[in-house]
Amino acid sequence: MTAQIETFECLADNFGFLVHDDKTGATAAIDAADAGAIRAALARTGWTLSHILVTHHHWDHTDGIIPLKDEFDVTVVGPRTEVTKITGLDKTISGGDQTSVGSLEFEVLETPGHTLGHVAYFEPESKSLFSGDALFSLGCGRMFEGTAAPMWQGLAALRELPDETMVYCGHEYSAANAAFALSIDPDNKALQKRASEITRLRSENKPTIPFNLGEDKRANPFLRADKSELATRMGLSASDPAAVFAAIRKAKDRF
Repeated sequence: MTAQIETFECLADNFGFLVHDDKTGATAAIDAADAGAIRAALARTGWTLSHILVTHHHWDHTDGIIPLKDEFDVTVVGPRTEVTKITGLDKTISGGDQTSVGSLEFEVLETPGHTLGHVAYFEPESKSLFSGDALFSLGCGRMFEGTAAPMWQGLAALRELPDETMVYCGHEYSAANAAFALSIDPDNKALQKRASEITRLRSENKPTIPFNLGEDKRANPFLRADKSELATRMGLSASDPAAVFAAIRKAKDRF
């Protein structure tokens, strides 16, 4: 089995993704920010939509669900704890579950914080992580609903995935994230390299997504909240990474 992934931009700074199982022909959209953009991606590829895998309830990830359900025979999968906030769900999932798209099996990981029920989807054969607004290139989602400790735990779980994992996140925030990361971790060589590459890509009007998880582990301050150098920079103890994470997130909110 082989997963083919089509990446496209939509709305102001969202990314959309189609994941196609070439064995069965099944195709999933990861979230449904913009029904028109998804239709255009389907037309380009010749694929037929069969599933929508929803990461969280925010409108810029769900507005296209009902228009697409009206047009396609589609199964909509999303977080169980957000069932009252997402119109059109057919199947609910929680962390530790698996959900299939044809012969592809996606592992569901709980990543609360941006929203309380936020989930991410990992496809192990292709080592592809669809992180929604939980994990960004050199950043993470703002804590609109959750608290620091569970969000840190969710990101730490994502950090355990293989280094070769490619991450498909919900927005193009890499340049702003790089500027902030350098402000609190200026001596990090891996971060300096990533920031330079992001600057080059954006100057050529190219997307920075997907990105390599192994590189992000070494450069993203939100994945390094348990490192002593970052704790020191935030004036805290490395023995409490959730507190360090909270301080980093607060600093980013004010940056």
